[in-house]
Amino acid sequence: MKRKKYFNNGKLTIAGRNIFWGYLFILPWIIGFLVFTVFPFVFSIYLSLNNINFNIDGIQTKFVGLQYYKYAFQVDTEFPLNFTSSIINIVLSVPLVVIFSLIISIILNKNFKARGIFRAIFFLPVIIISGPVVSELMSNNASKIVDPSRYFIYKFIATLPKSINTPFLYIFDNLVLILWFSGVQILFFLAGLQKISNDIYEAASIDGANSWVTFWKITLPIIKPFILVNAVYTIVDLASFPNNVINTSITNHMFDIDKVYSYSASLSWIYFIAVLAIIGVTFFLLREREPRRTLNR
Repeated sequence: MKRKKYFNNGKLTIAGRNIFWGYLFILPWIIGFLVFTVFPFVFSIYLSLNNINFNIDGIQTKFVGLQYYKYAFQVDTEFPLNFTSSIINIVLSVPLVVIFSLIISIILNKNFKARGIFRAIFFLPVIIISGPVVSELMSNNASKIVDPSRYFIYKFIATLPKSINTPFLYIFDNLVLILWFSGVQILFFLAGLQKISNDIYEAASIDGANSWVTFWKITLPIIKPFILVNAVYTIVDLASFPNNVINTSITNHMFDIDKVYSYSASLSWIYFIAVLAIIGVTFFLLREREPRRTLNR
């Protein structure tokens, strides 16, 4: 049946020609994806399980199994610290970035003068932190232009037990970074908020619902899919940040003389699996749940 749909008397039908030209147009992207993404992705697994040697005869490999994976945790003293620090940074930063983005997007969705200018201002950091500019900003401590430790509230929180003050101090210490990483998420949330019809809010207002109630009963449930998208995007964005300590460590180990490419490939896969686990937990927590069915009595 499908063959008849795309062919008629040995010639392409209109539907067949549309499919042919569609695949022809995306063919360069498919080739680029296979060559520059899929192949390096699979080849990195091979590198992580082999020892690579360069000599006059060319490149020689020797299968060593999980040797470099064990080395990362049992011998290397820096990697466990960098790995733990990066994972904690992602786990603490993602909810902060998502909540901050949601609050700012709700404010920017209101009707007020110069709203377009303020939207541009909040999206501007996305352009600035793209490329090598961010490396220069970080190396010059541009993220520390706001020093919260000078203020009373920071000093007061610092006196609290460590188990309580750690997340709050982390927020204060990373205010600028949270702002830098919130531009795209604000854009996503704005798109979601503008999909909500004002008629729903007007009907809720007539029924006596205030802003607090409409947020929890209308806004939040409708934009919940956008929260999941933003959370996953933020995890990937933070994990792939080039100035991340774990990414810097992987890059530095890439050209180790005794374990060139192999050890850095092993570290990359350990980090990738950890990030994938965080994404899995995030998806499990924020996924759409079917409403509970009530039993007919």
